[in-house]
Amino acid sequence: MSDKLKIISVVGARPNFMKVAPLHRAFAERSEYAEHMIVHTGQHYDVNMSDAFFQDLEMPQPEYFLGVGSGSHASQTAKIMMEFEKICQEVQPDFLIVVGDVNSTVACVLTAIKMGVKTAHVEAGLRSFDREMPEEINRMATDAICDYHFVTEQSAIRHLAHEGIDAKRIYFVGNTMIDSQIYALSKAMNSDILNKMELKKKKYALVTIHRPSNVDDLEQIKGILSIFEELSQKREIVFPMHPRTRKNLSNFGLDDRINSIEGLKITEPKGYIDFLALMLNCDFVLTDSGGIQEETTALGIPCITARTTTERPSTTEIGTNVLIEPVPEKISYAVNQMLDGERKRGRVPELWDGKAGERIADIIIHDIFKIDKNI
Repeated sequence: MSDKLKIISVVGARPNFMKVAPLHRAFAERSEYAEHMIVHTGQHYDVNMSDAFFQDLEMPQPEYFLGVGSGSHASQTAKIMMEFEKICQEVQPDFLIVVGDVNSTVACVLTAIKMGVKTAHVEAGLRSFDREMPEEINRMATDAICDYHFVTEQSAIRHLAHEGIDAKRIYFVGNTMIDSQIYALSKAMNSDILNKMELKKKKYALVTIHRPSNVDDLEQIKGILSIFEELSQKREIVFPMHPRTRKNLSNFGLDDRINSIEGLKITEPKGYIDFLALMLNCDFVLTDSGGIQEETTALGIPCITARTTTERPSTTEIGTNVLIEPVPEKISYAVNQMLDGERKRGRVPELWDGKAGERIADIIIHDIFKIDKNI
């Protein structure tokens, strides 16, 4: 193994799994050059959901599970750094790949950089310009210190250039999350989740709402429920509920109100294949997520994003996503436009073709480490 590159990819939360799975497959196909290991920090961890995601994405179990759990941003980041340092000391990796914008991303890249390990950020350069979002701070900090930047869209190249990043260290490769989507599409088409939930294609709206700005404030979350009450008159609603949202509804005494909405199907968070099937067959999506903006754009599914900013402008500029200020009246207006058939006909952004993971693996092996392809 000593003549092969030792490459670690880090996952910390469920969206990271979709971004790392294509990388693992790509390195497995190039095993003569590199040994690829997955480290799961356990930043967000539910045994049932994590196992389901690894199974759905055909990923091996991680070589290392740090089990840091939840906590404040500071304590969680510190725990990840302390535990990940031990892994780096043991493995002595040649290269670290971090993805996305969670605390694990910045914690592991900071640890590795200080230990002299070359690092890369997949999904680099995305900016919402909203510094109240913890993810924005993680993105900025990671990009400021990592060695190489793999980007999903043109806006990211502009942001990194503006921040003084050397163009030679920026690679436009496409989107590994879309790699996973394309890879899993046939499985999603064969999912029986619609039958299980007694749903008809294109007759329901899919909703995910979990951001603190939408669910931590009583009046805001009451406004969201008013949207559900209005929408449920015209469409069934499927709502895989995030633990944060569920907890806040209970704390605010709103359980009875949400449970009384006819046509609202509240579920636990779904595995990747079943959620993809729900997205593929819905009429439209209402969300405050980041990744779902990309996934709906790639599928051509109309999407309303209830946020003031997006770090993924390609989804609104050329995709199917509409960014709406999260005020009940404006969300209601956007929903009614959607119901009246006023929908964007987007297109898939450049290089979102299912091959981003392969491009990244080849760049690391042959361009960064200069390993001859003929060896």
